[in-house]
Amino acid sequence: MIRQVRTENGWVRGLPAADPRITSYKGVPYAAPPVGGNRWRAPQPCESWEGVRDAFAFSPIPMQAPISADPKNLYDREWHVDKEIPMSEDCLYLNIWAPADGRTGMPVFVWYFGGGLQVGYSAEMEFDGERIARRGIVVVTVNYRVNCFGFLAHPEITAESPDAPVNFGFLDQQAATRWVKRNIASFGGDPESITIGGQSAGGMSVSAQLSCPENAGLFQRAIIQSGAFAPPYPFEFGLCSDMKTAEENGKKFFDFLGVKSLAEARRIDAVTLRDKALEWDGVYGWGKTFGEAVDGVFSRRSSQQWFLNESRLPVPVFIGHTSSEFFGFPPAKDEESLRALAEKTYPGREKEFLSFFSHPATEESIRREGAVHSIEFAVRAAAEAGKRLGVNAPLYYYQFDGDIPGWDHPGTFHSVDLWFFFETLAKCWRPFRGVHYDLARQMCDYWCNFIKTGDPNGPDSQGSDLPWWPAFDPEQPVRMNFTASAAPHRCPASPLQQFLLDQYMQRMMK
Repeated sequence: MIRQVRTENGWVRGLPAADPRITSYKGVPYAAPPVGGNRWRAPQPCESWEGVRDAFAFSPIPMQAPISADPKNLYDREWHVDKEIPMSEDCLYLNIWAPADGRTGMPVFVWYFGGGLQVGYSAEMEFDGERIARRGIVVVTVNYRVNCFGFLAHPEITAESPDAPVNFGFLDQQAATRWVKRNIASFGGDPESITIGGQSAGGMSVSAQLSCPENAGLFQRAIIQSGAFAPPYPFEFGLCSDMKTAEENGKKFFDFLGVKSLAEARRIDAVTLRDKALEWDGVYGWGKTFGEAVDGVFSRRSSQQWFLNESRLPVPVFIGHTSSEFFGFPPAKDEESLRALAEKTYPGREKEFLSFFSHPATEESIRREGAVHSIEFAVRAAAEAGKRLGVNAPLYYYQFDGDIPGWDHPGTFHSVDLWFFFETLAKCWRPFRGVHYDLARQMCDYWCNFIKTGDPNGPDSQGSDLPWWPAFDPEQPVRMNFTASAAPHRCPASPLQQFLLDQYMQRMMK
């Protein structure tokens, strides 16, 4: 079994996973530590080392809010159970799970974690790559900088590095994926068969990577889970800004820190900087200052609009969401405000818009009748935009609606599907039963087929064909529903969705 591999920077030694036919390599550096003068810079080349480096344990997680491990909090209860987990600004490391039997040319899956670009880490227990690796795939999970460490903009930073003035977390992901392309053959992977994937802000990150022309040829497929958003009503999701606004916010943050220069800000120790950023969030709102900025270099357009970008990378996309997350509602509370919204937003088509609602409208009736799933809306918009732009690459759409057990009766909350497609249910505290394990195995099979070929269809783990999953066609829309098992489901847009989609496309594709 292969446990020792040479990378461009030196030898690394891994350990057998729970299944000894898989070797895991944890805490492998892909860039220099982003500390001191490297804080708020694009990732710099990793230094080489002598001898063999033990890759036995996860690296410290990126600087972020301390883990509370509060069992009353859903996400702490679900994943963030270790309040003593090491945290450091020196965090640019990745983890690899690879079959250890010496085979070569295996497809590669590179995973970016979620967390609003403010929190999260690759060592989360649900991201164990072993079950995917058992299907003949090399799995890589990536740490990247978040919050003020990864997404602060400031005029001094721009002046110092106009070619990389912001979006350092995205640049970390890009650098890690480039490292994978250069090195993964040593682990048995095929550098010409890379799929990038992520969920929530990790999915937004995939969207951002799809929008960057410099990534042409870097990866061949993309998976966006609960991370593509389009506003069905006139609101913004809020994690993207223009460069001028981002720089102004950075100046205000430096004032809040009490520093006069970039050099002075770089001398602040990481814990103090993190805690001041959390204070700042308490004043301005979580993540309002530290997020994606359209810098004209890496980011030419908001990642939320990746599908409207004529220069987006034309690769197969696998995309979906859970059934109960991220609904958009009309910003109106009564008949008067609903009519005012119609007149302002849909001039000339006010009556048509109002026909979708009961009258006199109430806050309850507006929310009930006007609810639109923002990610589903984005998927429909992506399919329509792809058709108009002539993008010759399939899009596969799913919805997760599994029954989630537990005393908290959580429903299909944001991120719960992570347990299933990574097939890591056994790590969860919830009393999952056989039907859940069957669903997880089936989902993992679909994901792995897509990672291998760009098409989720094919055999399951037993060698039988999975239920057929057609590519999403706006003329004959079908998605795969994951409930107790997988079932294709015809899903035409409702009349309200179609009206809103027509208005959205008319505005966005002028």
